[in-house]
Amino acid sequence: MTNTTGKPDASNQRVFLFLQGPHGPFFSDLADRLNETGVACWRVAFNAGDGAAWKNPKRLLAFRGRIENWPAQFANWMAMTHATDLVLYGDVRRHHAEAIVAARKAGLTIHVFEEGYLRPYWATYERDGSNGNSRLMQLTLEQMATALTRTADVPALPPDRWGDLRMHMVHGALYHWHVLFRNQAFPHYRPHRDQSVAEEFRLHVLRLLRRPRHNVERWLATRRIRKGGRPYHVALLQLEHDASFRAFSDFSSQTEFVDLVISGFASGAPSHHRLVFKAHPLEDGRVPLEATIRARAAAHGVADRVYFVRGGKLAYLLQSARSAVTVNSTSAHQALWRGLPVRSFGTSVYDKPQLVSHQALPDFFTDPHPPHPEAYATYRQFLLETSQIPGGFYSAKGRAQLLRQVVDRMLSAHDPYDLRLRTRETEAQQLRLVR
Repeated sequence: MTNTTGKPDASNQRVFLFLQGPHGPFFSDLADRLNETGVACWRVAFNAGDGAAWKNPKRLLAFRGRIENWPAQFANWMAMTHATDLVLYGDVRRHHAEAIVAARKAGLTIHVFEEGYLRPYWATYERDGSNGNSRLMQLTLEQMATALTRTADVPALPPDRWGDLRMHMVHGALYHWHVLFRNQAFPHYRPHRDQSVAEEFRLHVLRLLRRPRHNVERWLATRRIRKGGRPYHVALLQLEHDASFRAFSDFSSQTEFVDLVISGFASGAPSHHRLVFKAHPLEDGRVPLEATIRARAAAHGVADRVYFVRGGKLAYLLQSARSAVTVNSTSAHQALWRGLPVRSFGTSVYDKPQLVSHQALPDFFTDPHPPHPEAYATYRQFLLETSQIPGGFYSAKGRAQLLRQVVDRMLSAHDPYDLRLRTRETEAQQLRLVR
């Protein structure tokens, strides 16, 4: 990438084209670090919020057209910038999915960021796809076990809370403020979620304002459950508009999942057991979850055995739980790490033999099958050695920690999984030659 003068050779320069990222300055900070290595970085803005935190306006490309015109415009921008790499957050939004198809055909390296699979202390970095499109979907536990470095170090434990949560809310509110009040230059922009931008902004602000009250309500509810002296199971809820829920499950709404879980609980759980629905930390009230849960519990005759808890510390609730049920929430990792039986219903990267139960739900609530402890230890360690990077997208401390490692991984010729798998295969071949 350098010539005889020691300066970057423009003909061989890597060019990173950024699409939409996490709310806040993470993508801009990442571009700054990449620029220091001699690469060029461009950003596509689909609305005023996308460009608000980007520090280099000369490298900002504004997409002001209709979504139907996006593939052609993206192809033009790939050619114009001489892009070699595509960077995005999540891979199932329409414009991201279409860009990935085009970038793959053009031979670009595709970098996908996502919230940590081992949330909350890690962020996910993969190549080509995440969640249901991740390479993890094709890898077996046997392949993972063979690839481990098997270091003696004890892997970091997940903390009790997601440290970036407050700043996630703040950056989300700021992002939607820009889209709501400064979006005149993007007349054809439409959000990828069902709510209007004004409604998104209102929900972000209300969530911030209501947080102190919700903290008290959550503490009281959790304490009542923990001190109640009855066995309980936890249903891990997700955001209904979450990409994993919408793209990688057969449920069209949380109501369908809630009804399925309550029905299975009413049919199979012993009468002294309880069921706790745990809301996502970023649940903002756009879906009347609590009212829906109470109504469905009453309909199934278990109204006095079903509870609802808002967001907050999942670890404290899981400590005494009997099992966990979810569609495909990454929170299931915390249950698996504690050895709790997990029943999942959507496509997920942790849906592996010896980890997740596939019992009928009434049978699961009667006698749930736990994960194999050694199998999950192998799976978790493999993730920590490959796609899970310490840090976060939203707080300054989390970004600094994430940036410390991710730049080198992005510049690597191999994706995180191939790098580990090939290293171990090479070592095995060398060992065979020696013998």
